[in-house]
Amino acid sequence: MIVTKTKEELEIMRQAALMVSKTLGMIAAEIKPGVTSQRLDDLAEQYIRDNGAIPGFKGLYDCPSTLLISPNEEVVHGLPKDVAIKDGDVLSIDCGAIVDGFYGDHAYTFTVGEVPEETKLLLERTKNSLYIGIEQFRLGNRVGDVGYAIQEYCEGFGYGVVRELVGHGLGRVMHEDPQMPNYGKRGRGKKFVEGMTVAIEPMINMGTKSIKHFPDGWTIKTRDGKPSAHFEHDVAMVDGEPRLLSTFDYVHEVLGIVSNEEDPYRWKD
Repeated sequence: MIVTKTKEELEIMRQAALMVSKTLGMIAAEIKPGVTSQRLDDLAEQYIRDNGAIPGFKGLYDCPSTLLISPNEEVVHGLPKDVAIKDGDVLSIDCGAIVDGFYGDHAYTFTVGEVPEETKLLLERTKNSLYIGIEQFRLGNRVGDVGYAIQEYCEGFGYGVVRELVGHGLGRVMHEDPQMPNYGKRGRGKKFVEGMTVAIEPMINMGTKSIKHFPDGWTIKTRDGKPSAHFEHDVAMVDGEPRLLSTFDYVHEVLGIVSNEEDPYRWKD
């Protein structure tokens, strides 16, 4: 069942999402060769708690960390390690936070130093696909419209769209109805309604869509060992249109990226 939110609840969810956005911005300044992913996780937990929020992932489903950090061929759910980040890595960082009982859940894939051009394109196009999906999150459309738009765009470049991992509704619990696959058929699935909130999160592989699970019970990698990218926004249905609860502005400010991609979907006070 889809859980709709009041205007007051949406504002709380926005604060939770922005807490995650600010955490990712802080982490963006710390990502460099030689830093360990465990160090990034420690910084994120301290930052979230210092700002009066609660890490959203730590303890959820027995997750041991505040961040899920997935380098290179890891798709999602990589656990922080005392292993140094290297020049040429790509690093998907997923983070959650709880504010006044509501979750924010938000992800960005970073480059470390110089990476191959084809990897840069994978990240650029995966992020593009996120906004292509968000554009379809409108009153009267259905889950399949979002998934179809993301799938058509990404498969047009020969990329693999992961099937086993999907976006989801979001609210007082991390995973609400509906599931939000990054593939599908137009006009299929649950219909979008006013006041609903979802996490849309394309997980796109450079090669095969096939994945494999590792014995740690968390880490998921591409089956062919090629890189993967993951970008995620929290989005609310407001007046029949998609409105972003989260933002990449804090990350972009640190990285020196100028972008207007969020402008059509920005929150209106």
